[in-house]
Amino acid sequence: MPVVEGYPEFAAHLVQSLVLDEFDMTIVNEMPLDHGLTVPLTLLYGQPKVWPVRVIPLAVNVVQYPAPTGNRCYMLGKAIKKAVESWHEDIKVVIFGTGGMSHQIQGPRAGLINTEFDAAFLDGLARDPERLARIPPLEYLRDAGAEAIELVMWLIMRGALGQRVREVYRFYHVPASSTAVGHIILEAA
Repeated sequence: MPVVEGYPEFAAHLVQSLVLDEFDMTIVNEMPLDHGLTVPLTLLYGQPKVWPVRVIPLAVNVVQYPAPTGNRCYMLGKAIKKAVESWHEDIKVVIFGTGGMSHQIQGPRAGLINTEFDAAFLDGLARDPERLARIPPLEYLRDAGAEAIELVMWLIMRGALGQRVREVYRFYHVPASSTAVGHIILEAA
């Protein structure tokens, strides 16, 4: 994989601002990165020797109980926006909300895909994120599969964009695997 360059000064500012906004953050100086970061970067930049952007990964627990609520993630995104706006440099920031859409990898419902849920979620990101923020974790499980709780991470991205957005691009596909794949590009309007 290409080398990932961080931005420690901005990361420290971000953490300080988030803690002051009542978010409990953990700082990690070295972290192995997974497909949640490398897939979006590869889609944007191919396979360079070094990614042409500085990266601050933010890991969110959606594996072990209890997972955060959509509202908590949405509010975290708003706090990130505030931190970015208070940074002393004028920088461009891109936030990826990553995680699979509807899917269940194991158990009796393995292979579950709910395209209606996924389409409504993508619509809601652009038009009504507050509705998405109110979806209870059990609804993700019931309607979109055990692993669909990963979608709450998309709400961090959406919260960071502010109230109004413009949808630039959307893609949805169910490949020959057990995870629905969706991409949406939103810009602050």
